[in-house]
Amino acid sequence: MTDASTTAQPLPDEIPLFPLNMVLFPGGVLQLKLFEARYLDMAARCMREQLPFGVCLIREGSEVGDAALPHDFGSMARIANWDMTQPGLLMITARGGPRFRIVERKVLPDRLQTARVAWQPEPPAQPVPARLEAIVPLLRAIVEDAGLEDFPPLHRFDDATWVGYRMAEVLPIPHQARLRLLELDDPISRLEIIHAFLKQHKLID
Repeated sequence: MTDASTTAQPLPDEIPLFPLNMVLFPGGVLQLKLFEARYLDMAARCMREQLPFGVCLIREGSEVGDAALPHDFGSMARIANWDMTQPGLLMITARGGPRFRIVERKVLPDRLQTARVAWQPEPPAQPVPARLEAIVPLLRAIVEDAGLEDFPPLHRFDDATWVGYRMAEVLPIPHQARLRLLELDDPISRLEIIHAFLKQHKLID
């Protein structure tokens, strides 16, 4: 297995898109099995030039075949590890990065999509409010049970944004609801929604 550099790079104005039936959050882990030529070529270029790609939830269509219509909001991904177990089959692990909104989207002749994007700023780190602290022990237990492969360091249980993103990844909710949580700019509002869900389902007191 080969490690690709994950050092910080300037954010490009245009990125290739990978519409998926999932929502990627900043700091999250994405494992993909690539076999379509358009995505093999995309991954090769991203690794060669240390470029990111964008992950968006599919609005219409499917992950394979014709170009799917993505939702306008997504997260950047950078390839951290890759392995080619057999010719034409590439396994990659990527890490979620900054959020973006699609400004303009193009479908290329090979059905790969690219987009001009507007990057969405994250708020400064802030602690989890006392009224919502019951979320943190539950998340600690989830992270400990899942292990470092699913939740690699750094763990920031004192950061409301990080806690909200990690909980949003694991909640048993529809993809559309997960996307709404990704779109929220206020980490406290995100935690309040998650806290209400957990209380409603008796997962916290």
